[in-house]
Amino acid sequence: MISVLIADDQHLVRAGVRMLCESTPDITVAGEAVNGAEALRLAERLQPDVVLMDLHMPGTDGITATRQILQVRPATRVVVLTTFDDDDRLYPALSAGACGFLAKDVSPSSVLDAIRRAAAGESPYSPTVLHRVVARASSNWNGEGDRRRETVHFTEREQVVLRLVAEGLSNTEIAERMHIGVTTVKTHVSNLMTKTDSPNRVRLAVLAIQQGLAGG
Repeated sequence: MISVLIADDQHLVRAGVRMLCESTPDITVAGEAVNGAEALRLAERLQPDVVLMDLHMPGTDGITATRQILQVRPATRVVVLTTFDDDDRLYPALSAGACGFLAKDVSPSSVLDAIRRAAAGESPYSPTVLHRVVARASSNWNGEGDRRRETVHFTEREQVVLRLVAEGLSNTEIAERMHIGVTTVKTHVSNLMTKTDSPNRVRLAVLAIQQGLAGG
């Protein structure tokens, strides 16, 4: 059973996510928080597997709350709930330790899939949000790709995996696309992160674009 903490100051959002989670047998809502400070208190007390974190909340915001939660509960997976007004906050949230980003207008099935992927150790991203994060992060890491091109070499299969990561595909989707096992995909992604010193899939996506393996 995957336990979830919902942190959002909008009652309607919390109620909707709770109803969605309660409609499936493998996910349960451990608690709800209306601001970042409450999210931290509940995360410490309830020890949820996944936190769905809004960025716009009164008092302690979602970025600060994410950082504080992961300082005391590093095993917790924080997935940020975003809107189009959040672009300036997406990369700081990633730097704070968020494992993924989920647009608030995605389908119910995408929310459940993101929770399950986060709990399994993956990094769930809505493709549109990933592209926005990558666009901003690329400018922040300007020139880094040139240095990597001089020292890092990828096999043909690694290039394909990089391109698909940049498209926002999950490990399962990459496995289906490449007709290989999910475990093999996880190994490739892990090796790519080690080879490129990339801490997350967003960094890999940026690198793929800088390498000319995916469109920016």
